[in-house]
Amino acid sequence: MKISWPHMGSLEFVMSSVFEELGLDYVLPPPSSQRTLELGTRYGPEFACFPLKTTLGNFIEAIEAGADTLIMVAGKGPCRFGFYAETQRRILEDAGYRFRMVMLEFEPNKLPATIRKLKELKQGRPWRSVAWAIKFALSKAYLIDRLEQQALHQRCLDRERGATTKALERCYRMVWEADSYASLRKVEQEAFGLLQNVPREERETVKVGIVGEFYLVLEPFFNLGVEEQLGNLGAYVERSVYLTDWLRPSGNNPVAGQHDREVEEAARPYLTHFVGGEGLRSVGATVLYHRNGYDGVVHVMPFTCMPETIAKSILPRVSRDLGIPVLSLVIDEMTGKAGVATRLEAFVDLARFRRRARDAGIDYSLQPAF
Repeated sequence: MKISWPHMGSLEFVMSSVFEELGLDYVLPPPSSQRTLELGTRYGPEFACFPLKTTLGNFIEAIEAGADTLIMVAGKGPCRFGFYAETQRRILEDAGYRFRMVMLEFEPNKLPATIRKLKELKQGRPWRSVAWAIKFALSKAYLIDRLEQQALHQRCLDRERGATTKALERCYRMVWEADSYASLRKVEQEAFGLLQNVPREERETVKVGIVGEFYLVLEPFFNLGVEEQLGNLGAYVERSVYLTDWLRPSGNNPVAGQHDREVEEAARPYLTHFVGGEGLRSVGATVLYHRNGYDGVVHVMPFTCMPETIAKSILPRVSRDLGIPVLSLVIDEMTGKAGVATRLEAFVDLARFRRRARDAGIDYSLQPAF
């Protein structure tokens, strides 16, 4: 059995760490690329969500690299994420690929079936070993999330463009090589020191929050490097969701700093119920960013994403009511990086202009341009 899974932010650190600790054979898909996108769009339905196509491309490349068992988690609520695994299984089988699809569902009534699948995957390893491996992997992922957050906050002050990004890549390797809690604690101190010692210089910055569908928020290749582009434009960046926040069932999100109940309460004047995915969070987090003094919000969403389409229809009202600019970027396989870059430049200029006006005591009402 050679196991694989699609890319999604730092998920590969969690999954590969678990299988390394258990001594199980796995295959990492090649880094996401234009070929990944081309494969996904070639075989995926035209109307399908962008993440379905891109993860489908990851699966094809994983099978080509020798994987025979594919893992996909499922979602709940009015979002097509819950149907990805079955849809992708049928597409790949019709295309002639030979593999086994393992769908993991964590709703209470689906847990017995998921436990049976996990029992097969662990191949006789004791549950205690599995639990330790998962806990250690999540500790690595939590450290990565905090390192990424530090990079988001400081990239706008880099003396040399790209210095923070290079340091973060070194941090990834350090975390990957940690093989015990003791070494992970040592890596934590060294990695934060490495990031904080990147040469910086004082300059005017703006604060921009990122909200949207979790896959696009977390996966830099497919969101066209929105975080790094904003940082290079002089924006202190924060995002509404991190991987370990998304995996945490308690609703307590210590990295993003927003508890689910707090987000739901903030969204209540505009959206009163769960609509699937991160639709409710996109609205509530935008309100919280306004309360915390942010100068603008960038909303990233896949074309045809149902929950984020609902959020997109509400955010212009949030923007007008609260006076915070919101830029929605709808991304699919036809979206060009140059066009996104132009819109981000204009958006950061707007946010900077409004901050200067606000500091000078001038009130400019927002027009519904974004």
